Amino acid sequence: MKSRNLKRKLFRIPILLIFLILAVIMLLPIIWMLLSSFKPDNEIIKFPPTLFPSSFTLKNFIKCTQRIDIWVYLKNSFVYSFGATLPSLLVNTMAGYAFARYEFKGKDIIFVIFLATMMIPFQVIMIPSFLEVHALGMYDNYAGLIIPKIAAAYWIFMMRSAFSGLPRELEEAARIDGLNEFGIYSRIMMPLIKPALVTLIILSVNGNWNDLLWPLIITSDSKMRTLSNGLALFVGARTIEYGAAFAGAAISLIPMLILYIFGQKYFVEGQATSGLKG
Repeated sequence: MKSRNLKRKLFRIPILLIFLILAVIMLLPIIWMLLSSFKPDNEIIKFPPTLFPSSFTLKNFIKCTQRIDIWVYLKNSFVYSFGATLPSLLVNTMAGYAFARYEFKGKDIIFVIFLATMMIPFQVIMIPSFLEVHALGMYDNYAGLIIPKIAAAYWIFMMRSAFSGLPRELEEAARIDGLNEFGIYSRIMMPLIKPALVTLIILSVNGNWNDLLWPLIITSDSKMRTLSNGLALFVGARTIEYGAAFAGAAISLIPMLILYIFGQKYFVEGQATSGLKG
């Protein structure tokens, strides 16, 4: 028995080493970016490159805050990211719940149409979306940024998968106890799919936080731009301000890192289970 356990442990060592090497490879660009944000500009572009700065400096962060209105951009990024995600929880979970727990005419056809929209690239609907937002008077304001990002076929698919994995007996018992349909959805079902909800929050917030194209299209006032748009200003036609760009990227990374640290337990579980049920 001991020899078998020893063999298992020895077998795990090369697997762990492989995963460790892959983790280092994946984290290297982030580590490079963070360390480069403390380097002088001439050291960032020198060859051969160095990982650690010869002397740490905060000049890049000071330059970043002076060159762009970073605090306004940060505020807009928070409003855009969380403003689109919070109503997205309600809309997409209700749609997923309906597809998973109710029977109605044309349900499968409607769901297939929803899934088919996932194959349409954003670039195809970009101009029609802009024209619609402009016609509704939502150009250059938070409504134009947030409302088109609330519902998404992928989130509906993920919520449907999460709700489909719950036993029907829960609903029947809740109905016997006198709960109405909304009470069953909100008080019984929603707490049971917490990992899927956290996954939706993290992926949605992260996607909106890093979104460059939609805020660029739907806003013309610099006071409405997000941090991703602000960082793009460091890339010019002839020059790139690497130090300031790295410093801004490091600042942009912090909120998403905090969000993932607090939600990683549920995020991993949600990623593993939300797609198991069809």
